[in-house]
Amino acid sequence: MADRGAAPRPRLPSGWRRLALRLPILLYRAGLGPLFGKRLLLLHHTGRVSDRDRMTVLEVVSYDPAEPSWTVASGFGPRADWYLNLRAQPKTLIWFGNRPHAVTAHFLPSEDGAEIMAGYARRRPRTARRLCAFMGLPVDGGEASFREAGQAVPFVRLEASSGYGRAGHGHP
Repeated sequence: MADRGAAPRPRLPSGWRRLALRLPILLYRAGLGPLFGKRLLLLHHTGRVSDRDRMTVLEVVSYDPAEPSWTVASGFGPRADWYLNLRAQPKTLIWFGNRPHAVTAHFLPSEDGAEIMAGYARRRPRTARRLCAFMGLPVDGGEASFREAGQAVPFVRLEASSGYGRAGHGHP
């Protein structure tokens, strides 16, 4: 099993880059979540230290409408605040499009990460190469290199709770 803490991770954004990354949250709050299609979701999470409500927009690596579940990756590694907050409190709420969903976070083993990243690279090869470069994970464009990179990325599957599609009211 790969050590997920071994790969160097990018520095957290600051200044205008942080503001640009937070812009999708404002769009979700304005009810414009459908603009992102099935590519992004808004994750609500509770600060493990502050106990305050937090929001993060994440790219959807894969979506399974039949189960339903959403798989996301922590590009900043296992020390990202949202990731640690979900570890402390895995039951939460996401907004996908303009609908809220009660979900439970399941933290996937690195072996699953290999398959997830290989599948993502097949669907979006250019984006997968850019994402790996951003995370400092070397890939040569071949499936084996994406599988190896995927073992170093923490993946989380957000599975809908029994009240799928009916959690909460109003906008984020």
